[in-house]
Amino acid sequence: MTSPAVLVLNQNYEPLNVCNARRAFVLVDRGKAEILEHAEGALRSALQSFPRPSVIRLIYMIRRPRPQMRLTRREIFVRDRYTCQYCGKQTRDLTIDHVHPRHRDGRHTWENLVSACRACNHRKAGRTPQEAHMDLLTEPRRPPASSYYIFYHYLESQSDWRKFIPGWEQFEDAAAVAS
Repeated sequence: MTSPAVLVLNQNYEPLNVCNARRAFVLVDRGKAEILEHAEGALRSALQSFPRPSVIRLIYMIRRPRPQMRLTRREIFVRDRYTCQYCGKQTRDLTIDHVHPRHRDGRHTWENLVSACRACNHRKAGRTPQEAHMDLLTEPRRPPASSYYIFYHYLESQSDWRKFIPGWEQFEDAAAVAS
């Protein structure tokens, strides 16, 4: 049996990371964390059974630097809410388009990458949007490193985590398109 995911919150209820149920139980057993939500099932030893944690909160405050967003295909699709930035079509079948083409020294950055459906990407080809007479729906930019962007891929299977992840409501429609 694989150990299920457990959301780890800081003392101030800020989401920190995800660990497995065994690690979460060790933190709780050593008095370093408390269980806020239980999941179905139990953790069993030879003599005892313990309720399986789903969300734990650390007893002491952990100071850490703000996380930075990684530039990946999935993060670009989430930023653009699985919507083609040229025609507005919402779909899972998207490609990545360089606004300023790479063969013309276009950079591989947040500000130069957008989601595009195959038809729009093919129509634009190796031109700029102005040359192809295609307008962008939104100007591409680096998304803020919010808790939602870090934990969104867990929220579909772990619905009890949603109340601890600020901002998930505004991206609920993007998650519906992604599934």
